[in-house]
Amino acid sequence: MKHRKLTVFTSTAVPLPDENIDTDQIIPARFLKATTREGFGENLFRDWRYNPDGTPKTEFVLNNPRYSGEILVVGKNFGCGSSREHAAWALVDYGFKAVVSSFFADIFKGNALNNSLLPIVVPEAFLQKLLTMVQEHPETKITVDLPKQTVSVEGTDLIHGFDINPYKKACLINGYDDIDYLMSLAGDIAAFEKARKQKFL
Repeated sequence: MKHRKLTVFTSTAVPLPDENIDTDQIIPARFLKATTREGFGENLFRDWRYNPDGTPKTEFVLNNPRYSGEILVVGKNFGCGSSREHAAWALVDYGFKAVVSSFFADIFKGNALNNSLLPIVVPEAFLQKLLTMVQEHPETKITVDLPKQTVSVEGTDLIHGFDINPYKKACLINGYDDIDYLMSLAGDIAAFEKARKQKFL
């Protein structure tokens, strides 16, 4: 699957304030048989979204028509538990571009960054304001500016910066995986080798 580019995007958001959401809740283990990244979105939060007979649980936020968007706003310690990369696959396949929380499990964070999903870490106070705003006003639009490393709420002064590894930032902006990134440096590498050879002639 080709990695998508992430730069600046504006979207409504889906609020899920639960804390300590683990990867088995994000994508249950029984759905991990596939080896490609497509199709996992339909089973995202499967046991929270559906009853045993397959009917939707109307109380769950993803089944609430009031909420939609490319940004998921969640409680702290999101993505804890097992290291399955499928959790990131499921979120991306569902349509999310970013997840906002006050803390992510390290392995999930790495898996997200490797799969064109931006994990945005903000202070707890900012997160709670964001959750309240989105829950009370589903039409709230959030802008993520990856080049500037900011997340903000349109029409308000609510804005906060976030940190990201410079290498992963470059990969997300350009839609690169690790191999793509190395290939993008081919010209620089060739020029360096040429200059090095000339130096010793």
